[in-house]
Amino acid sequence: MRHEKRGNLKMATPHNAANMGDIAETVLLPGDPLRAKVIAETYLEDITQFNSVRNMFGYTGTYKGKKVSVMGTGMGCASIGIYSHELIHFYGVKNLIRVGSCGSIAKDIKLGEIIMAQGACTDSNYAHQYQLPGTMCAIADYELLKTAQETAAEFGYPYRVGNILSSDIFYTETPEWQQWAKMGVLSIEMESFALYCNVARAGVKALGIFTVSDSIVNGEELDAEARQNGFTNMMQVALETAVRI
Repeated sequence: MRHEKRGNLKMATPHNAANMGDIAETVLLPGDPLRAKVIAETYLEDITQFNSVRNMFGYTGTYKGKKVSVMGTGMGCASIGIYSHELIHFYGVKNLIRVGSCGSIAKDIKLGEIIMAQGACTDSNYAHQYQLPGTMCAIADYELLKTAQETAAEFGYPYRVGNILSSDIFYTETPEWQQWAKMGVLSIEMESFALYCNVARAGVKALGIFTVSDSIVNGEELDAEARQNGFTNMMQVALETAVRI
């Protein structure tokens, strides 16, 4: 069922059981709800769970004394479009930081590097709702991006800043990634375009930060231990960004 934008809400939405005030103004958004649970239990103090509807877990706690929330979004533009819209319009969230993995399509990017999505291309039709007389350029918030870049440099983590592709297709019939690579796109994930559209329309801030977990170019992928260590670097950058803005 499709829902139009609703007015001010004091209680739950169809997808989120939180009450007003339960969610911080800054929220980290992994796709996997179980990763949201791990992030909360690993990095946050004094955590409380505000959502379990559809097993899309959400938690609020503190990091270095600042209130921060983390919530899963599911996979794809449609899913993150719902959850980010509700967080922004119904719960007053101002800063949305997507954290996840991505597949590199650039030959010189190494596994484990951090990608910060300055912009998001897409093969999705998500932006058709705005009835724009042209093509939407979906970009990150500069303040968030600058803070994340400075944080990664401070910690000495390898990172790239550039364009990514938010694709609706995971198992593709054609190697269209090669065409995107020719345009300088660094990597592929599935959600950031919708997130960037939602925040642009609402006048709030977002940034996508990713760990390169595999290379579509050469078929390499991180093993379990390397994924854990690499994601730790990404999470430190995201959390430090959250408390510095």
